[in-house]
Amino acid sequence: MLRAIVQINASHVVAPQLRQFHASAICCKLQSGRYKITPKRDRPLTYEMANPPYYIAHRKSWNSWDTTTLLGEERAAETAVEDAFIRRFITGTWHDLFCSEVIIKRQHNIIRIAGIIRQGLPARKMYFLLGYSEELLANWLQCPVKLELQTVENKEATIFKYI
Repeated sequence: MLRAIVQINASHVVAPQLRQFHASAICCKLQSGRYKITPKRDRPLTYEMANPPYYIAHRKSWNSWDTTTLLGEERAAETAVEDAFIRRFITGTWHDLFCSEVIIKRQHNIIRIAGIIRQGLPARKMYFLLGYSEELLANWLQCPVKLELQTVENKEATIFKYI
């Protein structure tokens, strides 16, 4: 809540001074972005999910790496829409194969998409999907797209801990 205090002198009015008053307690319990502990502790979490939000850039990584959100940069809105489109396209094309989040890295005019997938496809189909995804995204986004995928045998291999 802001209150303006105006000082009045005999000759002129001084600019208002703004004071802030806090009506709430200190925000020491940060709960957003954390997973609730289950009674049986049977919810699996990956390493990325197990770290709280304040470890972004220390232990966690961003899901999109770009510089368009800096002050004075252009295309911030277009980049956000493109990132959402890329994530939906990749999760739809590689249906139920991704074990991690889709990481989008933008460097100059190249878009690199990284993630961990499970080995649920024959090599021929995996290479087809890789080329198909790179080619379609490169044509739609008008820039080179490179998929950097790592494979694991099953989804349980990416579990870091249970909560």
